[in-house]
Amino acid sequence: MHFKPVVVLVGRTNVGKSTLFNRLTRSRAALVANISGLTRDRHYGEGRMGDHPFIVVDTGGFEPVATQGILVEMARQTAQAIAEADVVLFLVDGREGINAHDHEIARLLRKAGQRVLLAVNKAEGMRHHADLAQFYELGLGDPHPISAAHGDGVSALVDEALGPLLVPEPSHSLDADPLAITEEAEDEADVPDHRIKLAIAGRPNVGKSTLINTLVGEERVIAYDLPGTTRDAIEIEFERNGRRYTLIDTAGLRRRGKVFETVEKFSVIKTLQAIEASNVVLLLIDAQAGISDQDAHIAGFATEAGRALVVGLNKWDAVDSEQREWVQREYERKLRFLSFARVLHLSALKGQGVGPVLKAVEAAHAAAFAKLSTPKLTRTLQAAIEQQPPPRKGIFRPKMRYAHQGGQNPPRIIIHGNALDDVPDSYRRYLENQFREAFNLAGTPLSIEFKSSHNPYLKDANP
Repeated sequence: MHFKPVVVLVGRTNVGKSTLFNRLTRSRAALVANISGLTRDRHYGEGRMGDHPFIVVDTGGFEPVATQGILVEMARQTAQAIAEADVVLFLVDGREGINAHDHEIARLLRKAGQRVLLAVNKAEGMRHHADLAQFYELGLGDPHPISAAHGDGVSALVDEALGPLLVPEPSHSLDADPLAITEEAEDEADVPDHRIKLAIAGRPNVGKSTLINTLVGEERVIAYDLPGTTRDAIEIEFERNGRRYTLIDTAGLRRRGKVFETVEKFSVIKTLQAIEASNVVLLLIDAQAGISDQDAHIAGFATEAGRALVVGLNKWDAVDSEQREWVQREYERKLRFLSFARVLHLSALKGQGVGPVLKAVEAAHAAAFAKLSTPKLTRTLQAAIEQQPPPRKGIFRPKMRYAHQGGQNPPRIIIHGNALDDVPDSYRRYLENQFREAFNLAGTPLSIEFKSSHNPYLKDANP
């Protein structure tokens, strides 16, 4: 399992970190931005170098000598980002030169022991090596002149930053049949003992570690830590009732040393990476605290990533009937887009309601990797149309002819026909419900795509 490399942008205020962040992530919108209470001064986005994606973290202006107020929190958040980085890009201002804050940040970066590249921003006019000589004082190696605003030198900087981190894709023999490889991969996905990669995600202190200990502490369970994973992320492999699981633990930082002991034990980066590395996500929610915006952000990312999902309302034993009704209403209001997911009520601490968790996870995993036959898909489609035809668009009514499966994890259904470009979202949701019921696809997102047949007379009719 390979995680995306993490590139963290660090520097004092107004050196161009946000400008560089926007340039690096221009291919995709930010994955998570300003999650209330956690990332007030950090933005997370996805960049791409060729075919290789990476996570970019834009930190707030770093004031390492701050002693009070918001600057202390900003320094803490930046320190956490540095601790999690695979490579740090330290930005300085080429026009203003070095100041005391730059020296202090450089000292902390050297102490942290992370790989650091020094980027001299706003260096449009620095053509000579002598112009960059002063930046060697920071003791971080060769300075790299760039212009985040215009893009000068940025590609070369990213190439050097990510080069040692990229894992080559597995190669196949030139004599191998690509079709055979594809079929083999599809067959492997449906082997009954296929390992389930389960990420347990949620806000701090919702009981993730307690639930993990409860799950792997069951009788007849063999558990061990799998070493060697990227950035010290912890994977726990165990087996229960003949089924193999890999738990991807996002409970907190596990780096050696005392440099960052004061950093809060929660990581948005770890959560994003764990979700993307998993087959199924178990979103754990604190029933005592209710449904928060952070829960909705995590659930939204998991859904957008196409991951199967199970929701666990933890500490259910600690809330009274009135609180339970309120939590249910909040769930329907804030997480109504998770209508496909099974909701479990449990107490990880007491072990109550934990038994059905792995059964729900296994069902969601089976739904995500389900094989959907074309004949049954088409029959289900035709039955749905007979029950409720698609609405007309002008004088034309969309005509849906047949459906077939276009992918797994999540299942993707492609519907072919004529005049399908204007099918409303409401009818798409109607078809989704029909397919879910016909194929028992509870617990997984479902993607439906429409493909209209080409009209050979369209070009002649409109010269």
